[in-house]
Amino acid sequence: MAKVSDIVLWDKPGERVLLLGNQAIARGALEANIAVYAAYPGTPSSELTDTMAVVSKKAGVYMEYSTNEKVAFETALAAAWSGLRAMTAMKHVGLNVAADTFLSAVGMGVEGGLVIMVADDPSMWSSQNEQDTRVYAKFANVPVLEPSDPHEAKEMTKYAFELSEKFKHFVILRTTTRTSHARGDVILGELPEEIKQGKRKFGKFKKDPS
Repeated sequence: MAKVSDIVLWDKPGERVLLLGNQAIARGALEANIAVYAAYPGTPSSELTDTMAVVSKKAGVYMEYSTNEKVAFETALAAAWSGLRAMTAMKHVGLNVAADTFLSAVGMGVEGGLVIMVADDPSMWSSQNEQDTRVYAKFANVPVLEPSDPHEAKEMTKYAFELSEKFKHFVILRTTTRTSHARGDVILGELPEEIKQGKRKFGKFKKDPS
């Protein structure tokens, strides 16, 4: 039986596989040609970071376990300012930790796509509250995409990068415990050549991207 880390990197477009929602998001990020991934793992988002940690070296993606969510967001933001596609992930209360940078960066724009995966935890299965990230997003005028199953999670991850680059604004991919931890059919798409070859991507910082 193939390991999940192998499946996430399979170069088999059209293949139907069984993945956890968070693992499907990792696959979507790879199909979107992500260059930088930084996160402070918190359940129910943890499996996304665990998966990226295993596949990042082979895929040529810079990956780090950050000190906290604020540092993770700033790392991804700097990459996006430099024209690279970047992603960060956290649980809902982690967005509180990143709030200073999150709210300050809203009007600054990005060059490369930037996706913030935030996993909410209704019913508090592993959290202190039931905070709803959509309220944060409305307050900050940040677009939100919310998948309902693992395949949608993969596809919406790719679309989130496209949306971010089109409007030069970061996008939230909001999941819940059910979506992140559900297993379901995922149809694999094309992997970019840079990901298949494990080629590291480099950007150049652009001042005042907005």
